[in-house]
Amino acid sequence: MEYRPLGDTGLNVSAICLGTMTWGNQNSAEEGFAQMSMALDHGVNFFDTAEMYAVPASPETSFRTEEIIGRWFADTGNRDKVVLATKAAGPGDYVKHIRGGPRLNRESLQSAVEGSLKRLQTDVIDVYQLHWPERTTNYFGKLGYQHRDDDQAVPIAKTVAALKALVDAGKIRHWGLSNETPWGAMTFIREAEKIGLARPVSIQNPYSLLNRTFEIGLAEIAHREQLGLLAYSPLAFGMLSGKYRHGQRPSNARLTLFKHFARYNSEQSIAATEAYCQLAEQRGVSPSQLALQFVTTRPFVTSNIIGATNLNQLRENLASADLPWDKELEKELDALHARFPNPAP
Repeated sequence: MEYRPLGDTGLNVSAICLGTMTWGNQNSAEEGFAQMSMALDHGVNFFDTAEMYAVPASPETSFRTEEIIGRWFADTGNRDKVVLATKAAGPGDYVKHIRGGPRLNRESLQSAVEGSLKRLQTDVIDVYQLHWPERTTNYFGKLGYQHRDDDQAVPIAKTVAALKALVDAGKIRHWGLSNETPWGAMTFIREAEKIGLARPVSIQNPYSLLNRTFEIGLAEIAHREQLGLLAYSPLAFGMLSGKYRHGQRPSNARLTLFKHFARYNSEQSIAATEAYCQLAEQRGVSPSQLALQFVTTRPFVTSNIIGATNLNQLRENLASADLPWDKELEKELDALHARFPNPAP
């Protein structure tokens, strides 16, 4: 396993990060335990979760994933072997059951951290991320920015001050962003500098063969500001694994269970996925491994967040890190991207 610097923290994290958002809904606690053990055995030292998990968020499933991870830490004593990242939910109608309606202010973030620490059965969170912005902007596939004066939104300066209080109290070691824009990333960095808070160490945004929009604006920031990408949905909700080809809908698969998740299964996405799967077949490699290794090999990526609903998937995804990479393959992928530019932003 390759290890990469996490910003300027002095921490090195595995190039593959274990995603956890299915545990407590599609996966049982025992299955989550098995995945964590397998990932650790393969050299993965970086786990990512969130207070709102399992997905889709609901009063019945939120908080479950953190609880499962906490139980595994307690049972195995492996907390010190893992760089642990979790996330605080932002505002939204679908998460009103969290903290009475989550906000990114001091009181709400303090409550969020205390809840996560208790569920995770740990004294400190290594990387605490803001799951999505407080203000109205583009994330979760929204296109066509429409400006609105967010008089009720918590100002970024106040959110940064709340994070500094958590760092100073020893509740979190480092902090990061998620689903952020270039303007948002630079504003958070600027506001942190004003009050002497160490800058964010990561940005967790979607990135895959079906969505390379991070390359526009944010990739430069990732390099110049040491704000490496933690890439989520590298398989585009499983589309790029090829398991949904030709209209297939495997049992217990995400798009089978949750039909409202339409971000990655548009007509253009289906056509692009077919082209990428055919290229993988020509190369004699797994479509999943091709898609994952594309993400892992990007120079602005700190870690590639993989998820699985069974151990066979996880084993295949972990093995993607060993897939040979060459310039000719880059050219072929770029040619397909030119035919199907960002069909699932």
